[in-house]
Amino acid sequence: MNRITDFKNIRTALILVAVAIAIFSLLVSHSLVKDLEKEEHVKMEIFADAYRAINEANEDTDLSLVMSVLSGNNTIPVIVLDQDGGIRDYLNIEIRKADTATFLMKRVAQMRDKGNSIRIYHDRASSDAYTEVCFDDSLMISRLTVYPYIQLGVVSLFVLIAIFALLSFKKTEQNRVWVGLSKETAHQLGTPISSLMAWTELLKDKYDDELIDEMGKDVKRLEIIAERFSKVGSMPDPVPEDVARVLEGALGYIEHRSPATVKFVRKFPDKPVEARMNAPLFEWVVENLCKNAVDAMDGKGTLTVELLEDEKYAYIEVADTGKGIHKNSFKTVFQPGYTTKKRGWGLGLSLAKRIVEEYHKGRIFVKKSELGKGTVFRVELIK
Repeated sequence: MNRITDFKNIRTALILVAVAIAIFSLLVSHSLVKDLEKEEHVKMEIFADAYRAINEANEDTDLSLVMSVLSGNNTIPVIVLDQDGGIRDYLNIEIRKADTATFLMKRVAQMRDKGNSIRIYHDRASSDAYTEVCFDDSLMISRLTVYPYIQLGVVSLFVLIAIFALLSFKKTEQNRVWVGLSKETAHQLGTPISSLMAWTELLKDKYDDELIDEMGKDVKRLEIIAERFSKVGSMPDPVPEDVARVLEGALGYIEHRSPATVKFVRKFPDKPVEARMNAPLFEWVVENLCKNAVDAMDGKGTLTVELLEDEKYAYIEVADTGKGIHKNSFKTVFQPGYTTKKRGWGLGLSLAKRIVEEYHKGRIFVKKSELGKGTVFRVELIK
């Protein structure tokens, strides 16, 4: 539980740090852009005054300072128009189309929409003759405007990679725990099972009793369980199996140990249906699904197991007439620890999911469920 809490805390901290960096970057960049826009607007006013000085100049006027101002603009895009809207000059604009005039007029419209336009009146007492200077943001401002969003994307990518790494580490750690626990369980069961098998054989030699045969069956069952645990983590290769035969083996075991008030219904095709599986492990899946179904019905109802197929897959559906599952819990039921029973660890469906998806490359999910009416689980296996 502490490891899960630590992971959630780390994930939350990473997200909060990313959000803080993004907000700080946006605020700083926005403030910087505004300051630069004001500075460039002042430069354009000086640029416009330089144009006015040229218009008012005479033969004795020294225009060296004016020309220095005009030629000093190497970054801000500028378009100069006369009073009739004709283009007189343009600076720092890359022409991307053959029709230069049309392209420039579109830029003028964009500049005017931003409010980046200054009129220079030739006669300060009259508004009849003027020159209009339109300008746009410099390349630096354009880059600064986009930069925070690029930075936000980089930070988000970093956080996603960090969370993915944590999830991978968590999953790897969980796998090690699962495999270690399974192997140790199989190892611990091995010695008492061997002893029980030997004692059963001795009892058979001395006594002829049906109870001894039943004991032998239970010991054999323990041996199968130990074999299942030993296979967890070893990735056994699935082989073609008769699905109905495997289902019947699991159902027979559960049915024999379920209340008589639970009716078991089998819907299998007349012809054999084969799918790639590891029979001992898959029987474990079916047993877990059936046990949960019997528990969901409180020991009274109908449990239906149906086998279907198409060209690529075999489908096993386990339906009960029990309590049902809320729609919001369709995925949660497969998480370790999820249980509605007073006893149990809540590992049955989680284990079933791991066996189906990791060992058989199939799918298991809640096909449908209705509260108070029952649930249908579906398993899909590759043929």
